[in-house]
Amino acid sequence: MTYDVVAVRELFPALSEGAAHFDGPGGSQTPLPVAEAVRDTLVSAISNRGDVTASERRAESVVVEARAAMADLLGADPRGVVFGRSATALTYDLSRALAKTWEPGDEIVVTRLDHDSNIRPWVQAAEAVGAVVRWADFEPDTGEMHSAAVTSLLTDRTRLVATTAASNLIGTKPPVCKIARAVHEVGALHWVDGVHATAHASVDLSDLGVDFWTCSPYKFLGPHIGVVAAAPELLETLTMDKLLPSSNAVPERFELGTLPYELLAGTTAAVEVLAGLDPSATGSRRERILAGFAALEEHEHRLLSRLEAGLRGMPAVRLYSNARKRTPTLLFTVEGMTAQEVRRGLAESGVNAPASHFYAIEASRHLGLGDEGGVRVGLAPYTDDSDIDRLLSALADLV
Repeated sequence: MTYDVVAVRELFPALSEGAAHFDGPGGSQTPLPVAEAVRDTLVSAISNRGDVTASERRAESVVVEARAAMADLLGADPRGVVFGRSATALTYDLSRALAKTWEPGDEIVVTRLDHDSNIRPWVQAAEAVGAVVRWADFEPDTGEMHSAAVTSLLTDRTRLVATTAASNLIGTKPPVCKIARAVHEVGALHWVDGVHATAHASVDLSDLGVDFWTCSPYKFLGPHIGVVAAAPELLETLTMDKLLPSSNAVPERFELGTLPYELLAGTTAAVEVLAGLDPSATGSRRERILAGFAALEEHEHRLLSRLEAGLRGMPAVRLYSNARKRTPTLLFTVEGMTAQEVRRGLAESGVNAPASHFYAIEASRHLGLGDEGGVRVGLAPYTDDSDIDRLLSALADLV
């Protein structure tokens, strides 16, 4: 297993501007192969999908290849890969479809650890049909979300449980498998927000046992688009509000309007970049993806250990990312400074570390940070030791 961060960084033209990017959790920088795939698709002869003309066949091929790429990335069935404008939009769309199966008094479980895109659509859908919303809390001191916090809320009226695979605010990784098993024992469905998690570790939906998994390719080197993966047999049970002449096939029935072919091509290219993170890996694309993520996890873990030790060594810095299992994402505040003041101070040193609640508004409030939030630093495939040095040095000058 090898990881050549120098070679990886050469794929990212944006890094030539000189900033140290810790803003990956909000959207990674884009490697050249992805940009080229988007451009090449836009300037090629392409039409609506079909099998008669070359341009129709090109569009069809782009869609088929993108579904196959995402299936390889997630350990999913390509027939159950749905594309949409964003993970938020897809969650809203499918929450309405799922809510058609709910009745007054049914129960939906959400957590305070989640991004609001995995809370508000379910809360609003439940309110529309008279379903009851039950809230699972995490421990603010440790950042832990124990399975019991969710499973203790399950009843025979539970219809859907929405949890995250990893907090985009503090990195906490709840026990997804244990939660999924308990959810299925009461006959409910498990919807998992994998937007933050997918960028940092390999995913196998069959092993996890979840029903729905959302992710956003722009978090893992791709373009701005959203994905939901589910078993096609499950998707067949759901009906969507759609145009009369549009396809009722799965997964097309969930994809409203013409797909953005250039973004799908960019998504396939992003998966190919991830499959190449371990240049020594061989085998199928799925096997190379697994090897690439193993190398990436080792690289990010080493950098995180350096960064976290440096931050914890600064008395004025308070870390909120304390769970035992986490992504390489840290949220912190600095005594005597607002989060925005720290953000601007770091930016003056060429360090991009945004400050906010990052739409995890319930989590930010539960941590006592209110709507201001904190400063978030996240690692990405292109992060190197010099970035860590620059962040720690710039922060030391501020505090």
